[in-house]
Amino acid sequence: IVAAVMWARTVGLARPVGLARPVGLARAVGLARMVGLARAAGMARRVGLARTAGPARTVGLARAMCAVLGLIGVGSYLFHTHANRLTGVFDVVPILGFILLYVFAASRDVLGLRSWQAGLCVIAFIPYAAATVPLWGMVPGLGSSAGYMPVPVLILFYAWLMRADRATSRGLAIGAGLLIVSLAFRTLDAPLCAAVPVGTHFIWHLLNAAMLGWMIEVYLRHGVAGSLAAGGARG
Repeated sequence: IVAAVMWARTVGLARPVGLARPVGLARAVGLARMVGLARAAGMARRVGLARTAGPARTVGLARAMCAVLGLIGVGSYLFHTHANRLTGVFDVVPILGFILLYVFAASRDVLGLRSWQAGLCVIAFIPYAAATVPLWGMVPGLGSSAGYMPVPVLILFYAWLMRADRATSRGLAIGAGLLIVSLAFRTLDAPLCAAVPVGTHFIWHLLNAAMLGWMIEVYLRHGVAGSLAAGGARG
């Protein structure tokens, strides 16, 4: 728990509160995050959770991801409209929760590990992030976005591990690409602020929302494909 809180502080609570952004714009950014995440969650539920071919435990975890997705939207909205330490916690903790939940789900149901092995992967994420975030922080211009960089790298690693399954590997790689592009807009927000008053931060939120919904879809598609293949083998 202490390690998780420390990572959360590295990613989110170190963000300066009350940067030079009008309150109205901050609220618009928060609303963009809410709308984007609501659409992503709706897409995941509509496209994925309506499928009955997937294993029950896959669908169950996907439903949990959608619930956490909603909490991310609420927490982000609160932080962008009422920035303080408490809302910073509300903003960061659901994001960390989604990452850890997805690591468990992907490790167990995509890589095919046992539940206890997937649990170890979840635990290992904390020291992995703690060790690599400072390294990413050395990259010039990356700034606070360094706190997120271990995630797309980990997704690409999972995509490489699943290279024999082209559909799942491609889906994971696309998710990592979306996250990297969204982080680019997050990183460019401050440097471009003078030239682009509206900023690019809201694009980070919208793309990130789409990416999270897509990652749930990739997880569900893999589960459905596996279930159909198993059914065909039995038939």
